[in-house]
Amino acid sequence: MSNIFHADVLLARRLERTEASANSRFVEARARVFPEVGAEWIEVAGAYAMFDGAQSPCTQTFGLGLFQMPTAAEMERIEAFFRERKAPVLHEVCPLGDAALVGMLKERGYEPVELSSVLFLPLQERVAAAISRDDGGLKTRIGGETDRDLWASTSADGWREFTEVASMLSGLARVIATTEGTSPFCVELDGRMVATGALAIRDGVALFAGASTVPEYRGRGAQSALLESRFVYAMEQGCDLAMIVTAPGSASQRNAERAGFRMAYTRTKWELKD
Repeated sequence: MSNIFHADVLLARRLERTEASANSRFVEARARVFPEVGAEWIEVAGAYAMFDGAQSPCTQTFGLGLFQMPTAAEMERIEAFFRERKAPVLHEVCPLGDAALVGMLKERGYEPVELSSVLFLPLQERVAAAISRDDGGLKTRIGGETDRDLWASTSADGWREFTEVASMLSGLARVIATTEGTSPFCVELDGRMVATGALAIRDGVALFAGASTVPEYRGRGAQSALLESRFVYAMEQGCDLAMIVTAPGSASQRNAERAGFRMAYTRTKWELKD
C-alpha cells in the first residue's frame, strides 16, 4: 500500500469504514451487555445504520452516499429502521460522497444539525509526544477485564462538569470496555487512574477515541501520554494510518494537531425533521 495519503474519496472511505466498523462492534457489545436496549445495526447502500438506544450518539448512519448513492427505497428502509425504534433519523455525512445526496436529504426534509472534524495522520509522520509514557509519574497501560468498571467511571468522571453527559458516558464507557477490537487505555498517577482513551483498529487504521481526564489532573500531560502510547501500540499492530474525530476548533482538535494530525474534511450531521 502506498505511503502517500491525500484527502480524497479513497481516504474518506477508509476512514469512514473504520469508524463505522468500530461503532457496529460497539452496538454488538451493547446487545450483549444490555440486551434490553435492543441494539442492532444494518447495512444499506454501503451505509451502516445503527440503533443503540434513542439518545445514544451511536444511533445514526455512517458512510451514507460515500460508497454508493442510496435510492429512495433504500432511504425509506433506513428511515423505517430508526422510526420503528422511536429514534431520531440522523446521518453523519462526509463531504467527499456523492454530491447528489445533499439535494436528496433536503427534499426529504432533513436539516444540518452538527459539524465534526475528521483528522488523519500517516503513522510514519508521527510526532513523538513531549511526555513519554513514564515521565512525571504518569503510567499508561491497556486496561484488563478487572479494570472495566473503574475505566468506565474514570471516563465519566472526566465529564463531571456536564451532569447529563457524564451519566450517559458512564454507560457508554462500560460497553466500550467490552467491545471487540477496541482497547481501553488508561493513565495512572500515584496509583490512581486519572485519564482514559480508547483505540479501535480496522484494516490498518487506528481510530483514537474516548479521551477523558479527571478535572483535578488536567494539564499534566495525561492526554499526550495517551496519544503516545496509542501511537506505539497502533504501529506495533501494523497500522499505517491513524484517525480522530473532534468538535471543530476544540481542545481535542488542537491536541491532535499538535501531535501531527491534519484535517481530512468536516462532516455534517443531518436530522430528519417531522
